[in-house]
Amino acid sequence: MAFKPQTNLETHKVFNQPEPREALPLWAEDAPLRAAIERLAPAHAGHLDGFAQTIGSAESVAQGRAANRYPPELKTFDRAGRRIDEVEFHPAYHDLMRKGLEAGYSSLAWTTGDPGGHVAHAAMVYLLTQVEPGTCCPMTMTYAAVPALASSPELSARWRPGLLSARYDPAALPAAEKAGLTIGMAMTEKQGGSDLRANQTRAERDGAGYRLTGHKWFCSAPMSDAFLTLAQTNEGLTCFLVPRWQPDGTRNAIQLMRLKDKLGNRANASAEIEYHSAWAELLGEPGRGVSTIIEMVHHTRLDTAMAPAGLMHRALSEAAYWTRNRMAFGAPLVDQPLMQAVLADLALDWLGALAIGLRVAQAFDSTSDSERAFARLAVALAKYWSNKRCPGFVVEAMECVGGSGYVEDGPMPWLYREAPLNAIWEGSGNIVCLDVLRTIRKQPEALDALAAELTLARGTDRAFDAALDATLSRYASGVADAEARQFTERLALLLQASLLLRHGDQLAASAFIRTRLDGDWGRTYGTLSEGIDAARLVAMI
Repeated sequence: MAFKPQTNLETHKVFNQPEPREALPLWAEDAPLRAAIERLAPAHAGHLDGFAQTIGSAESVAQGRAANRYPPELKTFDRAGRRIDEVEFHPAYHDLMRKGLEAGYSSLAWTTGDPGGHVAHAAMVYLLTQVEPGTCCPMTMTYAAVPALASSPELSARWRPGLLSARYDPAALPAAEKAGLTIGMAMTEKQGGSDLRANQTRAERDGAGYRLTGHKWFCSAPMSDAFLTLAQTNEGLTCFLVPRWQPDGTRNAIQLMRLKDKLGNRANASAEIEYHSAWAELLGEPGRGVSTIIEMVHHTRLDTAMAPAGLMHRALSEAAYWTRNRMAFGAPLVDQPLMQAVLADLALDWLGALAIGLRVAQAFDSTSDSERAFARLAVALAKYWSNKRCPGFVVEAMECVGGSGYVEDGPMPWLYREAPLNAIWEGSGNIVCLDVLRTIRKQPEALDALAAELTLARGTDRAFDAALDATLSRYASGVADAEARQFTERLALLLQASLLLRHGDQLAASAFIRTRLDGDWGRTYGTLSEGIDAARLVAMI
């Protein structure tokens, strides 16, 4: 017999309190996602439906809560005093990792024979982020390491099968003894941060390999089987693959100094590490470390561009569920005109973030030169703008729920802590905007590809045409570094608007353009233009 909570208490009767959601209908109640997948990756729709049911199940939602409530612990030594440098995770973390890897989160894009593999991967990022984004980090890096390893065919041949096995094997063993492998990344150092050329870690030749000595301020997923890292050689900054075990089967000299006590993303371990003459293998050409590892960064940026759309959707769905099941002033909250305005306004940002993220993923699936150039630029636009919108978005959704949204019993606090993360990882705002300028200066064809994409929406909305013309005119003679944020923001909004016009709901597209591009908008959510059908927008949530 199922347990039924007592509603008649000694002092009062409990009513007007929505039942807590145990399972999440991540696929069934997300019509914009389903429509996009049907258009961009129809062969993967059934697989994504199944993954959404697995990740959205009551079991997985509970595991996500447990993985955040009981964060990983550093075990520097074993009980006998031997140095082991391992991290222990709650069983829920391992269960979610298994579900993600076995579903192909990190491998599907590289192993599928059907079109749309990167779109399907991006959709999996979007879905899993709504339940437990901490587990996304090691799987994302494993996905992104595959193209970076291609710069050394011999290394790729050895590591690729384990990375693409779709098996989760958390055992602390050499790679050759495991059923599945993951790869992490360790680039930044205390003195440099995003300025990678300030790195001090040194690499010295040691026979067929190298020995690395130095520190890394952030090592994501330190229990990975290997790490892509940067170190100085006589030729300059160089990329290396550093396995956790040496060729002779002994532990490599990678010492975990401490785990970061992060604001959010608490299920995932991030560590400060030191290399004490750690054995490593060269990846790519000596002195070209940044250009080698940037291929991994390029693919991790796809995921950091997609994740905020997932966070937005989970926050918005919680706000919509609460307001549909909560009465105030004699009517459901969702029927109150001002609440409708807030929810509808939030929906526009979510729709824009979802559309731009999946369009970027589509470009990753293409082999054409123009689409590859488009991807280099558009992934930066999506990462920058969607993540800038995310924290304020989550706060507004939390406010829709009210006081119940501010306590740890529900998901809003962890969503709030998670919201700033992807704006910082893989290049914070200024770095990404400067990358946008660097891309269009070095690869003018990238801006040409974006302009061609935007032009596809011409003639469908006069306000869009005017905004596009004004932007092209303003920056026709170039963009100064100090204008990089404004330029990036404008291009991102134009791209979102173009996608909504061509592939989305026309009411949403029109409302998006009037508010985000045409200036008929306030400075907070819920300040929609007069005449916008907010109720119809809310029905899309």
